[in-house]
Amino acid sequence: MNLQQLRIIRETVRHGFNLTDTANALFTAQSGVSKHIKDLEDELGMELFIRHGKRLLGLTEPGKELLPICERILLDIQNVKRLGEQFAQQDKGRLTIAATHTQARYRLPSVVGQFRQEFPKVHLELRQCDPKEIVSLLHFGEADIGLATEALGEETDLVSFPFYQWQHAIVVPDGHPLAADTLPVTLEAVADYPIITYHGGYTGRARIDTAFANAGLVPDIVMSALDADVIKSYVELGLGVGIIAAMAFHPTRDAGLRLLEAPGLFPLNTTRIALKRGHYLRGYALRFIECCAPELNPARVMEAVFPRVGIE
Repeated sequence: MNLQQLRIIRETVRHGFNLTDTANALFTAQSGVSKHIKDLEDELGMELFIRHGKRLLGLTEPGKELLPICERILLDIQNVKRLGEQFAQQDKGRLTIAATHTQARYRLPSVVGQFRQEFPKVHLELRQCDPKEIVSLLHFGEADIGLATEALGEETDLVSFPFYQWQHAIVVPDGHPLAADTLPVTLEAVADYPIITYHGGYTGRARIDTAFANAGLVPDIVMSALDADVIKSYVELGLGVGIIAAMAFHPTRDAGLRLLEAPGLFPLNTTRIALKRGHYLRGYALRFIECCAPELNPARVMEAVFPRVGIE
């Protein structure tokens, strides 16, 4: 048994049991991939894949048991490399952050600025993704840190911490009737107008839907978008009332629009910082997390990522 065989098992599953794609991902020949699989099955004395002719269709029950073991072993190999790099080059390396557009655009710039001052030799890669993609990148070790409001707290192989809380607000063009009303804006008043807001699964959209449903209202959502900048653009054109994250509004940049704060109108949202359980973090990665939330000191984060096992 060797590490290449374990990599092949993992990559075969990742690439939908397509051996051509698996071979390309590992920069090897398809025949070599097939041979490694057969050799491992012969050594273990069991079939790992369900087959139809030469095609692989899925994992057998033993294969399903083996897959998480392969992933743990390969993760630990990566951890050994990261450990060596940590002590050999403490201020150099690569840090990959996966975040939604809202976090990357409105929350992270100050954090990244502070981090770059402290670690100018670290190559920082910021990948903007939807929440499900962030989960996938963390799971496969392709991102070190993930930031999103959705999905991150639901995955058992991830460790997540609250980052900060925020609320939605209403955005309208200057002169809009909602802006002229001296009373606090209500859901009933908002529902009288066409609405432009986030696409499902992004930036707290589920909580917006919940708020209207709980009030017995059916909003006329005429357009949905992935980020607040697009929403504001179409609100400015007069196509509807916008519902955005309050932090996405800037009075100077968004001249011509009015933000109507609506505390209590929609439920609070919590953005989370997530890490893969068992994924070794370089010192600068821990410092990035601390720049985001000072209460998340390295000891607390590492204890969660590598929990101590009690011995009786």
